[in-house]
Amino acid sequence: MLGLSLKQELEQRGISRRDFLGFCASMAAVLGLPDTATNAIAAAVESEQKPILIWLEFQDCAGNTESFLRATHPTVADLILDMISLNYHETIMAAAGNQAEEALAQTVRDNAGKYIVLVEGSIPTGANGAYCTIGGKSALQIARDVCGGAAATIAVGTCAAFGGIPAAGPNPTGALSVADAVPGLKNLINMSACPANAENITALIVYYLTLKRWPPLDRYRRPLFAYGKTIHDNCERRAHFDAGQYVESWGDEAHRQGHCLYKMGCKGPATSQNCPVVKWNEGTNWPIGCGHPCIGCAEPNFWDTMTPFYQRLPDVVGFNVGKWIDPVGLSLTGLVAAAVVAHGVGQAVRHHHAEKSPSDGGGSEEKK
Repeated sequence: MLGLSLKQELEQRGISRRDFLGFCASMAAVLGLPDTATNAIAAAVESEQKPILIWLEFQDCAGNTESFLRATHPTVADLILDMISLNYHETIMAAAGNQAEEALAQTVRDNAGKYIVLVEGSIPTGANGAYCTIGGKSALQIARDVCGGAAATIAVGTCAAFGGIPAAGPNPTGALSVADAVPGLKNLINMSACPANAENITALIVYYLTLKRWPPLDRYRRPLFAYGKTIHDNCERRAHFDAGQYVESWGDEAHRQGHCLYKMGCKGPATSQNCPVVKWNEGTNWPIGCGHPCIGCAEPNFWDTMTPFYQRLPDVVGFNVGKWIDPVGLSLTGLVAAAVVAHGVGQAVRHHHAEKSPSDGGGSEEKK
């Protein structure tokens, strides 16, 4: 499986140089790199051996897999056939039963310390792991065996990164994040969100292939290129927030005009992710762009701390806007109105002075 480089694989499959450079340019954009980085990414990626990936699914809804399957730039077919060697993924692999489990065991055995593991779903520890078993092994046992020998482990989605919905109170299955279930893993990276954006997952792997290291991480072990700013920082409705223009009820005039959704429960100020930049469905749109508030799904314990989703939380952790949102909104509205009035008065005064004190040419004519 490691005989061909990506460049050779692309040539064999008829992928044009132009299409390949387009893919590299899109990855540079996601990583926040200048256009000049495109050639560097191309040179690094096409000369590398295809990275070996193992995708494990535990206590999950398969939402991250569905997101992955809908990837564009490149498509999932390109990813699987051309860019990576995905040796194990229960949902999309052809093998089943003992044959599938043998493929996993062989990959782990023959490529110790070289493969990358992507884990989807939380890991239940209650009832000695009986809530999630595959091939007679508990999710906890599989995670320890497979992730323990990996070059890196990527927790894909909020369930794997932070426990997600399964770990919400009262957490009957004892669900844990990958970090809590298997502490001390080498190169653990969290790609939270429900689901994680396939563009970010691809960009993470491209970053590693290009720079031979993993990207800088935030305090939750999330890549800064995708989680370095809040939704609020890049939100297309930010100007309305700053101007004190808020949606007060669903379908009102402010909602139709695209005003800020903070009062309708938007958790964008307390949520870090690049949704406004990368968006979804080939960059077509994203939740806030569709008129729906952010629910904070990329954050730890979001189900417990961000609910109720459609109510404003004055004490959102990380961004204490709730205590001053109303007075500031009213003040900003007043200031805007005052500025408009002042501008109008200023214009009238200048116009009046212009009539009283015309230019030299006009003044001379008047005197004559």
